[in-house]
Amino acid sequence: MPHKISDACVACGTCVPECPVEAISEGDPIYIIDAKKCTDCGACAEVCPAEAIHPE
Repeated sequence: MPHKISDACVACGTCVPECPVEAISEGDPIYIIDAKKCTDCGACAEVCPAEAIHPE
């Protein structure tokens, strides 16, 4: 199950370098996770200061 970024995202970019498969990209206005690339490792959710990343 891939992760998803909610509207609580503050677009800080902290999650981007944590993704081992480069599934996170800058969206408008919040970051987005490519569900096809996401391996559900949860690394992004662990570092999110806004707790905006959750399993879909």
